[in-house]
Amino acid sequence: MFEIVKKTMLTDSVIEYVLNAPKVAAKALPGQFILLRIDAEGERVPFTISDYDREKGTITLLIQSVGATTMRLAKMNEGDCLHDIVGPLGVATDLSESNKILLVAGGIGVAVLYPQAKYLKSIGKKVVCVMGARNVSLLAYLEEMKQVCDELYVTTDDGTYGEKGFVTNVVQRIFEQDKNAYDLVFAVGPLPMMRAVCNVTKTFGIHTVVSMNPIMIDGTGMCGCCRLTVGGVVKYACVDGPEFDGHQVDFDEVINRNRYFSEIEKQHVCNLTGEVR
Repeated sequence: MFEIVKKTMLTDSVIEYVLNAPKVAAKALPGQFILLRIDAEGERVPFTISDYDREKGTITLLIQSVGATTMRLAKMNEGDCLHDIVGPLGVATDLSESNKILLVAGGIGVAVLYPQAKYLKSIGKKVVCVMGARNVSLLAYLEEMKQVCDELYVTTDDGTYGEKGFVTNVVQRIFEQDKNAYDLVFAVGPLPMMRAVCNVTKTFGIHTVVSMNPIMIDGTGMCGCCRLTVGGVVKYACVDGPEFDGHQVDFDEVINRNRYFSEIEKQHVCNLTGEVR
């Protein structure tokens, strides 16, 4: 059993959980994820490890309440236990070949970039990040990122914090001012946001890595739901990634497939919350 050591509401729908999982914490690396089940009958759901403490034996997850399992999880409290956790899974992030790295986070994508920023800081590399969200209430890990970043650009769609606009506005401006400012961009966030960042960096010829963890479901490669095309080859985000060359990812294919069941998903959310459409 895996105890919830700490639960913190970061926004109305985003919660940070610190879980007791010493074996996972001992092996976790930035970019990896875990699978959890609330109980023996529950679905198996993947979540990125947003932080870990090897000494305390804990891992941290940043989870947004959007479906049945995450809504059930939101009702659990400190001291409650999850049935099981499997991990760490996935290929760990390797940015060792790059010295000038720009991190770009959209929304809850900061959960992936925060441990990477901490790691880069720990090995003496300059940490620069652009992070954005729809509004200030959705800017998770803002203070934490301020602590580990040498430079931090913040945007909100509505201008309630930082610069009004999108992260792509800042990325575009950075490379217009100096096309050699960075040799690698690591972008994580919603699929349209990552596609937009890749469209910008491609015009400047900047190698760009994206995390496709938003499309993962069972985390083992068996369900096939995280299938995507990368450079004309079929890959699976959970076992081949979750990180890929963003300029090689067929974003249109993935986004169109994700939209296929959008109306059905809305209906299920209404069923879960009791809302009437």
